[in-house]
Amino acid sequence: MHCPHCGHDDSKVIDSRDSGDGIRRRRECLKCERRFTTYERVQTRSLMVTKRDGRREEFQRDKLWASLTKACAKRPLPTGSIEKLAQDVETVLVETGRAEVPAETIGEMVMQKLKDLDRVAYIRYASVYRDFKDIETFKVAIDSLLEPPEPASEPSTQLSFLEEAALPVPRRRRGRPPKRPLAGSR
Repeated sequence: MHCPHCGHDDSKVIDSRDSGDGIRRRRECLKCERRFTTYERVQTRSLMVTKRDGRREEFQRDKLWASLTKACAKRPLPTGSIEKLAQDVETVLVETGRAEVPAETIGEMVMQKLKDLDRVAYIRYASVYRDFKDIETFKVAIDSLLEPPEPASEPSTQLSFLEEAALPVPRRRRGRPPKRPLAGSR
C-alpha cells in the first residue's frame, strides 16, 4: 500500500474494522509516520455491462461514481449520499446474479434513484444519458417532474383524520383587546 502523502510503499495497520461492504483499515506510513485510511472490498466476480452499440465492458464503480458526482455538483446533498447511491446501484446489480447487465438498466436505475434524491441532479444526468436532441425533449423531462405523483393504487383501510378535521379555531390573545377604529376615522 503506497502512502498518499510521501509515496512510500510500506505501512503498518493500526486498526481494522468491518464497514458493512468491506473492511476499513487505519494505516501508518513507516517512512513519514503519517496516517491514512484504506477500504478493502471483496471482489466476487466481474459484472459485464452491455453498451448500446453492442460492446461489452467490465462494470466500473468509479465510472458510475464520477457520473453521479458530475450530476450532483454544487447541489445541497447530505454527505455520503452519492457514495450510498453508487453502493445501492452496485448492490442491486450484484444481487441480480446476472453476469451481464444492459447499460440501459443501470442508467434507468440511477435516474430513478436521482429523481428521489435531487431533481436537478436527475435532469443533469438524464440530459447526458438520454442525449436530448432539442429543447422539446428537455421540456418533456422537466414537465414529468412537475406532475404530481400518482396516488397509491391500493385502497387504504385506515381512516383519514385529515378529511374530517375542521380548521383550527384561533385562540384569543391575552391582554388588551385589539384597538377598534374611532368612528369617522380611517
